[in-house]
Amino acid sequence: MSMIQDLNNEEVEMEMTPMIDVTFLLLIFFMVTLKFKTLEGKLSAYLPKDVGVNSTEAEPIEKVEVLVRVRVEGRKVTPDGLPYVDETGKSRFVWNRDPALGEVRVLEYSVMNKKTNDLKELAQTLKRIFREREKLMPDGKKVPATIDPRFGTVYGDVVPVLDAAIDAGLTDITFVGAYDETVK
Repeated sequence: MSMIQDLNNEEVEMEMTPMIDVTFLLLIFFMVTLKFKTLEGKLSAYLPKDVGVNSTEAEPIEKVEVLVRVRVEGRKVTPDGLPYVDETGKSRFVWNRDPALGEVRVLEYSVMNKKTNDLKELAQTLKRIFREREKLMPDGKKVPATIDPRFGTVYGDVVPVLDAAIDAGLTDITFVGAYDETVK
């Protein structure tokens, strides 16, 4: 029995050398199998190769700006043309554009300091401006345009303006972001 007691009292030691060897082998394995990933957000930039100020000046391209404002809010009606009454808060409505149904919504369109309330006149103005600007654009460049809907406009007001701009030939169209309610 003394032999069994001697074995129980003997302290067990772990050998560190094999553990260190395995650790280094794993480290080498991961270093060899590592693949470097290309930077995903990297944008290629075409910067001037020469040092100093360029001798030629870039000609600024003026955008065609279309401003849409609500002059008279008009009356809300249902899509069927009936008077709009919001009892549930979930009813659909459109803005009245028919004088027979009461107060009509009036929009003002401004293009290059020319104001109009008529969408057809806006389309003709955009076509004329596009023809003039297209001649001045370098080869392959598109005539840029922005549509700036002000406070109170809805999608139904902006889409006809977008259609008129596309019909005029403008394809590089951007929209101006939202304004504070105080900007009209």
